[in-house]
Amino acid sequence: MNNCLVTGATGFVGRELCRFLRERKNVKIKAVSRHSAEGCWDSHFRWDFENGVLPAAELAGVDTIFHLAGIAHDFRIGPKIDSLYKKVNADATVELAEIAARQGVKRFVFASSVKAGGSPPDGICADEEYSGEPDGSYGLTKREAEIKILAIGRATGMHVSIIRPALVYGTRVKGNLGMMLRYIDKGWFPPLPDTGNIRTMVHVYDLVKALVLAAEKKEANGEIFIVTDGNRYSSREIFNEIRLAVGRKIPNWSVPETFFLILAGMGDLLGRLGKVPFDTCRYNKLLGDDCYSSIKIQEILKFEPEKSLKKALPEMVRAFQNDG
Repeated sequence: MNNCLVTGATGFVGRELCRFLRERKNVKIKAVSRHSAEGCWDSHFRWDFENGVLPAAELAGVDTIFHLAGIAHDFRIGPKIDSLYKKVNADATVELAEIAARQGVKRFVFASSVKAGGSPPDGICADEEYSGEPDGSYGLTKREAEIKILAIGRATGMHVSIIRPALVYGTRVKGNLGMMLRYIDKGWFPPLPDTGNIRTMVHVYDLVKALVLAAEKKEANGEIFIVTDGNRYSSREIFNEIRLAVGRKIPNWSVPETFFLILAGMGDLLGRLGKVPFDTCRYNKLLGDDCYSSIKIQEILKFEPEKSLKKALPEMVRAFQNDG
């Protein structure tokens, strides 16, 4: 790799990827994002994929594309959000791959999601061979993009590889894990029950390593890889680790699971009248299984995760508390 283009470069994963490429690979980086921003890249192009595909001229001289931009998993439902998923996550991704192939780009790495393969049943740790119903419009459009860009790679000879990360964590993480950290630090988060559920995650640094391996290794061409940190966590274990990291004792009691089930049921009923803070979907995200296996990338690309939640939490907490 000599000249890389990174879409979604100002995001949580994008910034980490650009740092890695600059510090470890010493390549030229063109960053693409919706908003102008400073970062460790050589040039920046402001572009919103809601407005269509990236102009072909911006790919001149680029040999590798890391496509991270997309619409994140969203609780909203309805034709409008479905159309946005389709336009950005599927159509724009496919069009970018087509233009890349015509422009002579050698490698195209797509950051997809484990949700493209569907959510496995409780007790199952899914691998790349598992093919369930993709998770909502988000998963459906990610899966559509995967299928079509792999076909483009086969037809044109462009190296195409797909990375499906599990839930990503790391310093200044946002989303559900960031909210959990914030509320536990303030003492507002209830002690979770030990339901024996299994969840998998990946540190942003290890995800970035996997993305780069997918570009560098010829064995990655035409393949889909799930990426995790190799550990299996229960929600209660995550709760306990965060409590310790923020300097709070682990309580010897928990809120009964029945309470969350009743709350979820009430949320499902009231959700027909409008948005609710908790329902079955959110129950599953909090206390359900979400298990995936990354054995394939470990065996084929010799990927070795370096981080775990326990190792990462002290730095995550320091950054959170310093940010106020």
